[in-house]
Amino acid sequence: QVQLVESGGGLVQAGSSLRLSCVASDYTFIGGAMGWFRQAPGKEREFVAAVRWTGRNTLYADSVKGRFTISMDKNTQYLQMNSLKPDDTAVYYCAADPFSWETADQYEYDWWGQGTQVTVSS
Repeated sequence: QVQLVESGGGLVQAGSSLRLSCVASDYTFIGGAMGWFRQAPGKEREFVAAVRWTGRNTLYADSVKGRFTISMDKNTQYLQMNSLKPDDTAVYYCAADPFSWETADQYEYDWWGQGTQVTVSS
């Protein structure tokens, strides 16, 4: 079982930036993709962004386009979050799949991290 370990969450003010990281321990990607999802209190988990294992293809939710940037290098993915808004407050989950290309469908991802809290104050 591959473990995904997130880091980088925290409490920031609106307009600030944060960078999330996620490492897939003891695994080297030769296919597949990684992604980020988030879940706010009382809401369903939603797609944020995904990246193909080569780092060359990305996919974003409309709500974060132009503000968030996803990238991937070997077994680590990053989510650079700029111009944060209170609506971005959620637990952010890292996900990975060794076979499928980048997708917004959470059911395509086989591995999940424990989540990291991001709180944006107004």
